[in-house]
Amino acid sequence: MPTPYLINKISKAVWPYTNRILLGDLNNDGILEMVLLQADNDIDDRFIPHQLTCIMAVDVHGRELWRVGEPKREMGKTGSDFPAQIYDIDGDGENEVLCVMGKKFLVLEGKSGRVKAEYPLPNEYAHDCIILANLEGADKPKNVILKNRYHKMWAMNHDFSVKWTFEGNPGHFPYPYDINNDGYDEIMAGYDLLDRNGNILWSVNQDGHADCIFVADLYGDGQRQFVIGGSTTAIYDANGKELARYDDSVETQHIAVGKFLPDEKGTQIACLDRIIRGDQGAIKSDAPQPKDGIFLLNNHAQLLWKEERTTAGWLTIIETLSNWDDTGRDYILAYRRGGGIKPTLYSGEIKNGALTAVATFPTEGYVVHAPLFGDGREDVVIFDSENIYIYSSVERDLQSLPKHAPKPQPKRLYMATLYPGDERT
Repeated sequence: MPTPYLINKISKAVWPYTNRILLGDLNNDGILEMVLLQADNDIDDRFIPHQLTCIMAVDVHGRELWRVGEPKREMGKTGSDFPAQIYDIDGDGENEVLCVMGKKFLVLEGKSGRVKAEYPLPNEYAHDCIILANLEGADKPKNVILKNRYHKMWAMNHDFSVKWTFEGNPGHFPYPYDINNDGYDEIMAGYDLLDRNGNILWSVNQDGHADCIFVADLYGDGQRQFVIGGSTTAIYDANGKELARYDDSVETQHIAVGKFLPDEKGTQIACLDRIIRGDQGAIKSDAPQPKDGIFLLNNHAQLLWKEERTTAGWLTIIETLSNWDDTGRDYILAYRRGGGIKPTLYSGEIKNGALTAVATFPTEGYVVHAPLFGDGREDVVIFDSENIYIYSSVERDLQSLPKHAPKPQPKRLYMATLYPGDERT
């Protein structure tokens, strides 16, 4: 198993109190920059959404490009989303940073941090996350959708007036996708599919809230399905018909869909089960230790493998990561595992009762990933309280990076969330 190459180690001595990073091309040089975020710490983020207190843009060399606000020692907790995205919202060909700071929605120029526009929020709690959707039939998403923690959404017009509202159970991070090919995004808001005007097209009856939503062509027939994780893992067609489900889990917190087994027909579904939570107050000495576990399903929600975890840890995040090694293959990225397990890329092959590790990173921490250097090969950024580490599957010379065309922000990066959804269509 080859060891990932460490491309750069950036000290966070100047900005040690940031705990979320976004990736995007801020200055149109074809190389992605990092946007470091700090949020407020005087809320209970189980119920009240965060807003930002400081944003810093940094390049892959570790040079600070700009800063809005000043970092504070007391950081906001990381148990919910931070309201920020990188996206070209005004269509000028350059990415902006969209965020909520000081109880306002701000549009910051990506290359300088200058405030290009600011708008009042439609509600004091309308800043749990920022979602970009195409509700106008345009050539790209131009509508912002905001939400509070669990009950209400606001879809905004271009002038940031309210287009429509929705009250219900939208889950952590509603997902926009044109599922019926009418030129407009529908919004999978938890267990309700909404049309472009916020009307419910169909609903499914599930317990609790939706933790994660994935759109995929699971069967390779050109049809797209929704895979939704929460109290169960279920697959629905474009009309809301349940195609399959897997019930032998406690709480499906994360889903990653991909071609993890190249020799198998169709795609596979990797899931993270939050088996015993660790945020329910003090743990008694004789109580079971908090833990989670990964399991793998086929495209009919039938179990292929389940992790029998013996180490502690219950905060794992899994995502699909593609083209790490220039093969185009899909891998399962698992990080924040705890119990001494470092961030690891896995294929779907099972050997000796476990997923096969393709690459293990020597650094613990939060992970973001993207083709940083413009060549299509996925790179991995890991950050902890002291440093930012950039890893690649090949050696790279930061002093002689090739020139590339500007990189429009892909959907996975402008839909950044703690509850990653994605699409494989």
